[in-house]
Amino acid sequence: MRAFLLALSLLSLPVAATALSATPVVAQDAAAASYPQGKLPDTAKPTAYRLELTIVPSKPRFSGKTEIDVAVKEQTSTLFIHGRDLKVSSATVEQNGKTIKAKYTQVDPLGVVRLDFAKPVAAGKATLKFEYDAPFGDTAAGLYRIQVDGEWYVWSQFQSIDARSAFPSFDEPGYKTSFKVTLLTPDKMEAASNFPRHFAQDEPGGRLVRHIFYPTSPLPTYLMAFAVGPFAVVEGVVPPTPQRNVPLPIRILATQPNKGKLAYALKETGPIVAHLEAYFNQAFPYPKLDQVGSPVMPGAMENAGLDIYGDNILLLDDGADTEQKRSFGMIVAHELSHQWFGDYVTPAWWDDIWLNESFANWMGYRIGNEWRPELNIGAGAIDEAFAAMDTDALKVGRPIRQPIINNADIDQAFDSITYGKGGQVVAMVAGYLGDERFRNGVRLHMSRHPHGNATTDQFFGNLADAAQDPRVLESMKSFIYQQGFPVVEFSHVGGYLVAKQSRYAPLGSDAASQTWTIPLCLRRGAEEGCYMLDKVEGSLGTDVAGELMPNLGGTGYYRFALTPEDWDALIATGGTLKGGEGLAASDSLWAQFAAGKLDPARLISAARVMATNPDSRVAVDGGARLAGLRRKGLVAEDATADYRRVMAGIYGPRLAALGFDPKAGAHASDTPDTQSLRTNLVDLMADDAHDEALRAKLKAAAAAYLAGDNSALDQSILGLALAVHVEDGGLPAAKALFETAMTSTDELFRASAAGAVTNGATPDTATWLFGVLLSDNRLRATERLGLLAGLMRQPKSRDITFDWYVANYEALSKGTGIFSATRLQTLGGGYCSAERANQLDAALRAKVVAGGRGTLSFDRTLEKVRNCGVLKDAKAAEVTQAFKSAS
Repeated sequence: MRAFLLALSLLSLPVAATALSATPVVAQDAAAASYPQGKLPDTAKPTAYRLELTIVPSKPRFSGKTEIDVAVKEQTSTLFIHGRDLKVSSATVEQNGKTIKAKYTQVDPLGVVRLDFAKPVAAGKATLKFEYDAPFGDTAAGLYRIQVDGEWYVWSQFQSIDARSAFPSFDEPGYKTSFKVTLLTPDKMEAASNFPRHFAQDEPGGRLVRHIFYPTSPLPTYLMAFAVGPFAVVEGVVPPTPQRNVPLPIRILATQPNKGKLAYALKETGPIVAHLEAYFNQAFPYPKLDQVGSPVMPGAMENAGLDIYGDNILLLDDGADTEQKRSFGMIVAHELSHQWFGDYVTPAWWDDIWLNESFANWMGYRIGNEWRPELNIGAGAIDEAFAAMDTDALKVGRPIRQPIINNADIDQAFDSITYGKGGQVVAMVAGYLGDERFRNGVRLHMSRHPHGNATTDQFFGNLADAAQDPRVLESMKSFIYQQGFPVVEFSHVGGYLVAKQSRYAPLGSDAASQTWTIPLCLRRGAEEGCYMLDKVEGSLGTDVAGELMPNLGGTGYYRFALTPEDWDALIATGGTLKGGEGLAASDSLWAQFAAGKLDPARLISAARVMATNPDSRVAVDGGARLAGLRRKGLVAEDATADYRRVMAGIYGPRLAALGFDPKAGAHASDTPDTQSLRTNLVDLMADDAHDEALRAKLKAAAAAYLAGDNSALDQSILGLALAVHVEDGGLPAAKALFETAMTSTDELFRASAAGAVTNGATPDTATWLFGVLLSDNRLRATERLGLLAGLMRQPKSRDITFDWYVANYEALSKGTGIFSATRLQTLGGGYCSAERANQLDAALRAKVVAGGRGTLSFDRTLEKVRNCGVLKDAKAAEVTQAFKSAS
């Protein structure tokens, strides 16, 4: 699974899963109060499912019949299974030709069910049978429906524990069985599930069609999937490959307004599949591949044979920009790699989910790079890893792998630690070990667990058998089982280069004493070398002349600290550093500032040098970080003009050299990386440098676009131009854009517009939006959270929004998925003071605990706000003076 908040075009927490709204606990007696809150008891094991769902998208509820063949291990009068918010009309068990009635009682809001049998059920084979109906959701959790351009569509999203809201089940990843699926739908609707449709037949009366699908190979409940609606569909095949001697059928499905955006995905999915088959040296594990767009998926999900994506990830048109293509390539490669690593071989329990996501994150960037090298997708992994370090540096946190005891803890495993940190650790170990040996370990892992489950220890064992290098295994374990990460300090002692490791900590925070086994790859001048640093301190040999780059390629999951002289020498090469090394240098430089060990003037100097780097990410990384100082209030108001002058001086010349025309396709002949660079430079110049001439050009283009001239704005700057339009136009512009967005069938425009509505928001803007956030039915749950987050990011609207957010917390959390709900806890993260952290804690702690979700995210937010306050108190005066003094 991969998650983004599309409306804001920002990486976010993973996609929705369990509903946050509390389901009334039906059973209140003392006996029912004792129930499993994590793994189910080992009383019975499912061996097969037969699902029959009647899905009429225009109706608010669906109905189902579920049969589960089970192996009962010992005689019992009760059995715990899963089910959430299901209105069960019949529950029985059949055994040895006899039917026994069962009392079905949901005993936990997260969907634990107690079955009480009228007579004891003997050990042996039995079949559980249920008839029920349940409501559709309106966001990406369980079975949900959305109306698009007057038509209703239905999708599913079951990871992590939402299958239980669609059918009674043993909803754990360790249970893999075959599923026989039947869907009853209205006539003339597409119906899709994990395996191909066997046949369809009209039901008596002619109003419904019965779609019967081939039985699946063994799957866990969370990987089952359904899509029903009047979808637009295109079909094709992936030609045979050396690993697969028959064509693989593929389809792209989307809502009707997107029917003109299917060709890109159809064309480009095949090459990505072929690259993955070559890596695993194994044919695609399932008999077909459907990829479906959904307007409310804030990411994507790797359901076996039926992947579901946010519309703006999967559905690209001819004008798609570099960032859209990067997103497509990385996320499609990520999800399709899961078809092997996650679907074919599945974690035994949720504490091993890092095996899925960390590996797929690495593969997404790797295969994306192979698919289209010119898009420079791979460097995004380094960006993501360094962003994860900001979370990993906190005291409150978790290691990549941690035991998960309760259902309520499952969501914690889907965060930047699993994705960003885990992916980089995989990259670091693979880089040190060598691609061939690491790949052989992965292939061995696949071959030993076909259509089965595997644990972390089994993966390590397979990797060790292939690698035959115990140091690499110990290194990987030291990063996976420990929270935090090392900072490696380099010094020169008696003609030798010495490295010393410790746990990184920001200013005002202490760090525990820890040691990692670090695959340390570095460059000294023209010489490159790798070392395994497994002690606190060690010599790396005789000094060599030339600048020191301590993270070769930028693939190591560590930060480094240099002497002032070494920093100056490295910064001086910033214009020519390779992409990954430039990002690593910038990140470690800024990390030293955040630790209180580096003056802010050096940050400005480094940004100025690196702005000349040919890599689009490196060139603007310093600018994005400088902008963060302004947003957090480390630049005083009376230094605003100096701040804008410095930003204009750094990035204006680069943009002027590239040139800029806002019209659609004006720069289509440039390389993708140059296109991306220009977009980011326009952002810095329009927002941070506040270049009036550039802003006027953007506003004029936005006005023409909104008046109907689609050629006036290139997709790469659509959101930015609309944001400038709203900021300068104030409340009237925000209201008008909101209305246009709500009536648009163009998902890219709708997402861009929703993200722009709050730009420059004032208390008046916030007050107006408060009136629509909970009452306008046109708003989707993802958009509601996005607008609220937008108001919280704006200094003028933040305080009034916070008060409203606290007062309406319960209403906002109702019906949101588990990961959207987790994001709800982070909305106060724009503050920067210990006092504000205390106020956040006092206002929201009880509400977060009562909701049972997001405690870790909430505690992390508080710590970040406090740490920011410490840095602000210590460094704001220096930062302000640095901008005033900079030439």
